[in-house]
This record gives sequence, structure tokens and C-alpha cells, in this order.
Amino acid sequence: MSETEGVAPENDGITEAEGETVGEAKWVALRELERRFPGLDKASVQFTVLSEGERGLLGVGQVPARVIARVSEPPPAAPPASEEPGTSAAKLRELLERVCAALGAPCRIAITEDEEAIHASLSGPDLGLVIGKRGHTIDAVQYLANAVLWRGSDEGRKEVVVDAAGYRERRREALEGLAERAASDAVQAQRPVALEPMTAVERKIVHVHLAERQDVVTSSDGTEPNRRVVVSPAPSE
Repeated sequence: MSETEGVAPENDGITEAEGETVGEAKWVALRELERRFPGLDKASVQFTVLSEGERGLLGVGQVPARVIARVSEPPPAAPPASEEPGTSAAKLRELLERVCAALGAPCRIAITEDEEAIHASLSGPDLGLVIGKRGHTIDAVQYLANAVLWRGSDEGRKEVVVDAAGYRERRREALEGLAERAASDAVQAQRPVALEPMTAVERKIVHVHLAERQDVVTSSDGTEPNRRVVVSPAPSE
């Protein structure tokens, strides 16, 4: 499987990316730089458009948009995870390569590790197949990765986080916005507001985001796959 599709090699502060539109290509490039340089100042990133792309008739002959992103003064890069044979990172790469190949979505996989988690960042032109509707596929892939890597052992266990083209950050921002609107509606109308059905991963984002608010409480209701978060006004003291 190729590891050079979608984003260029990791030259210092420079990356090349592609997408269906220039905006999507810029997003992919920015997510790659943020993965490589935690704490990156987005204002320091400059883009050069190599191709604006072309939409072929009925999707045939489509040419992706391509951009180069440069960071004027990149912060220290996140160290890549050790991928010596038998390590968790090596096992994770092998698993993801097999899954992406089975889905027909060849992509580039970058793996980093910190004290709490192992992060796998996927980039490439066909990641919609990996993400799936409302992130159901990538959530399933992440669940599978956690189960396979730590099967039969909890020693040295870390959370495995799998992302594709910055999807998780975009979805997190969307869910937090949805949570805030639901909280405002619940407080204003003084009644519970039920959100759309979500995965366990997404429900956790909503619960955590609203936990610091004193005017609402959250709960989960229903059964999978239709379990949802309910935002209610906090009971008066």
C-alpha cells in the first residue's frame, strides 16, 4: 500500500495535500501540520494552490485540487511512535493498512504516541469510505483497533485514536455547537431537548462539553443504535 497519497513526505514545516476542492485540500494540509506540530498557530500557515481541480462529467475524469502548505516558524514536531516489529504502533499500522485496503481506500498513515494515547492519522483522496456516514465506520475501526491491540492484556494499555482527514476535530466542533444550541433551548423553554442518535464516542463529547455548565444536566436515553443525549434544565435548588 502506498504511503504517499494525499499528503507529501514530512519535510520540515511543509506538506502537500489534495481534496475534491481547494478548501478541502487546505483542510487536509492544515490537519496534517497540526498533527505534526501540536500547538500550531494557524495564522503562520501559508498556502500555495497547485491545482484548483476539475469535476468530471458524472464524476468521471475528476482531477483533485492540490495545495502546498508552509509554516513560517513551526513549533517542535510531535515525535513519531516507535514502529519496531511487535510494538503497538506497528500492529496498529498493519491493522489499518488491511482495513483501508479492504475498504478500497488506500491512504497514508502517520502514527504518533504520547503518555495517554496512540494516534493514527489517515490522509488520502478517498477517506469518505473510511469515515462512513456520521463517522460510524471510523468509530468501528477505532473500536476494533483498541480491541485488537490490547486483546488479552491491559499492561501498558493506552487509548487508540484513529482519525481521517481531520474528521474528528470537525465533528467535535459540530457536536459542541449542537450541544450549546440544545442547552440554550432547554434553558429557555425549561424542558428537556433530545439530540439526534449518536455513537458512544459522540455522546461522550456532548456530555463532557456540557459538564461545566451549571444550568443544564445531560443523560442518555434509548438503546443502540438509536441511543441519544437528552439535555435538561438543571433542577432548581
